[in-house]
Amino acid sequence: MDEATNPIPITDAHDARLRDYRALTDLELRTKFEPPAGLFIAEGELAIRRALRSGYAMRSLLLATKRVEAFASLAENAPCYTATPDVLEETTGYHVHRGVLASFHRRNLPEANELLASSQRIVLLEGINNHTNIGAIFRVAAGLGFDALMLSPDCADPLYRRSVRVSMGEVFALPYAYLDPWIEGLAQVRAHGYTLLGLSPTKNALSLAEVGSAHRQRPALLFGAEGPGLSESALEACEATVAIPMFANVDSLNVAAATAVACWELTQPARS
Repeated sequence: MDEATNPIPITDAHDARLRDYRALTDLELRTKFEPPAGLFIAEGELAIRRALRSGYAMRSLLLATKRVEAFASLAENAPCYTATPDVLEETTGYHVHRGVLASFHRRNLPEANELLASSQRIVLLEGINNHTNIGAIFRVAAGLGFDALMLSPDCADPLYRRSVRVSMGEVFALPYAYLDPWIEGLAQVRAHGYTLLGLSPTKNALSLAEVGSAHRQRPALLFGAEGPGLSESALEACEATVAIPMFANVDSLNVAAATAVACWELTQPARS
């Protein structure tokens, strides 16, 4: 019988076999460790099953002892480790209340040109380094009919554990790529026939509802980080700047909420 059907008890949090799972709450450490090591961590049954369904190869499965019977089969051909809650907490840095973690191999990302050629509607993100927002935007874009997502090089890692969790696993289903160099890449987006629309609450912006039918055929919606918003260079690269009308002296929406509104509107017929 293989290791997946014979879970291996781990009693020492410093055991080398748990290296992938150490200090999961240390953002700086995990950011430096995970991408260069070619791995990411998925937490919970839903995220793990979605990663497997999307073709990601599991490195190992780590279960709380009480979860072994229910979830050991998820390991398939990967080693399955089991530990008590105390060992899990000492290893990861937090109480693993779901009791189910898995380490996966990353895959090579598609080339930007490949995604641009194979998509009709895309979302682009500039400088968004909040993992919760990244995960929420993936879920929104996938759920509202957009085909791909492109990120500037300084965006947060979509495969960081929190992004995976917030996206409900949609980071595995929605294709994405980094656009690098960034500003030159935005010109590349337009060269592929997209209408590049920058979302910004500026005074001269076009109301989102006023975007005409021609610009709804192949939209590329560009969003910046909360606070600074889109850079001047990014706005200059856009065919138009658009805004979501706001009320009650509210300046703008959270970027994930704004993405949801814009994605929905741009999948609807133009208003006469």
